[in-house]
Amino acid sequence: MAATIPWERLRSAGAKLTTPLHPDDYLRLLNPLWSERELRGLVVDVRPETEDAATLVTRPGWGWRYDHRPGQYVGIGVQVDGRFQWRSYSVSSPPRRDGRTIAITVRAMPEGRLSSHLVNGLAPGTIVRLALPEGDFVLPEPPPPRMLFLVGGSGVTPVMAMLRTMARRGSMPDVVMHYSSPTAERMIFREELAALEAAHDGLTVHRLHTDTDGMLELSDLGALCPDWRERETWACGPGPMLDAITTHFEQAGLEGRLHLERFSLELGGDGGEGGTITFRTSGKEIEVDGATTVLEAGEEAGVGMPFGCRMGICHTCTLTLVSGRVRDLRNGEELHQPNEQVQTCVTAAVGDCTLDI
Repeated sequence: MAATIPWERLRSAGAKLTTPLHPDDYLRLLNPLWSERELRGLVVDVRPETEDAATLVTRPGWGWRYDHRPGQYVGIGVQVDGRFQWRSYSVSSPPRRDGRTIAITVRAMPEGRLSSHLVNGLAPGTIVRLALPEGDFVLPEPPPPRMLFLVGGSGVTPVMAMLRTMARRGSMPDVVMHYSSPTAERMIFREELAALEAAHDGLTVHRLHTDTDGMLELSDLGALCPDWRERETWACGPGPMLDAITTHFEQAGLEGRLHLERFSLELGGDGGEGGTITFRTSGKEIEVDGATTVLEAGEEAGVGMPFGCRMGICHTCTLTLVSGRVRDLRNGEELHQPNEQVQTCVTAAVGDCTLDI
C-alpha cells in the first residue's frame, strides 16, 4: 500500500507550484544547488584541525569550475542572524578537474564573527554562497626547482594546497618551509606536514613555536636556508610578519623573488576626487568626497543599495555606471565606459557620475 502523503506537505507543494516564481526559484525547488543567479555550495563535512581551526569541505553547484590554481582563494557567504556575511579564504585542497568538492581551512579569530561561526557553528548540510577562485599567490607551472615558504598561523592554508598538489603529482622539488605558530598544538596540518616531510626527501619543514621561542628573526634566515637568495619565496601570515619580510627582501634587492598573500582588504588612501553621485531611478543625489564609496554614498542618500560582503568579493553590490567615472580603491583603476558594471563597495566617484538604481 502506498504511503499516505500528509495534507500539509501536499498543500505546501501545490502552493509552490502555482505561485508565480522566478525560473531560478523553480530550479531551487528541485535542487538547492541549482541557481542561475548565484553560485552555491553544500557543506558536506566540517573537520576539526586544532581547537580553533577547522576544514570545511563543500560541494559546489552549477557554474563552478574545478580549474583553480593552487594558492588561490574563494569567497564564501553564510547566513548569520538573518544576513549573509562574506569573507574570502584560501582553498586548501588541490585542484582536480574530476573533483566534486573543495576545501577551505578557517581559524576562528576572537574578533571574527563569521570565522567563529564557520569553525564552531556551521553544520554539514548547510547551503552557502560562493564566489569563484581568484588571486595571484599561486604555484607556477612548472614549479621552480628550489622554493622557500615562510608562513605563520593560518597562512599555511594556501601553501598547503601547493604542497598537496606537488605531492599528488609526485614532483616535489627542493622545498624549504618555515612555519611559525604560537604552540605545536595550534599548528594546522601538523601531522600531515610531518607525513609529507617523511615521504619526500626534497621537503624540509622548520617549526617555530612563538609563545616559547619568540618570533622569526630574519637575520637568521641564512642559517635556516643558506641559499634563500636563490629561491623563489612565498610568504603568507600576519601583517607585521609580512611587513618585516618585505623590508628584508627589499634591502637585499630581491623583492622580485618574493610573492605575498595578505588576508585583509586594503583600500587605497588616495580614493577618487569626489563629486555629485546621482542615482537615476531613485531620483536622489548626494555630494561626496573622494574617500566615500559609492555604496556608502547611496546608503547615506537613502537609496536601497544592494550589498553583500562589502569587501569586493561577492559582486552583490554591482550596479550599472550610466555616466561619469569611478575609481577602484583596491588598485586605482578608473572605470568610465557607459553602462559598465561597477562594484559600489570598493569604488569612489571621480567627479560627477550617475548610476542606474
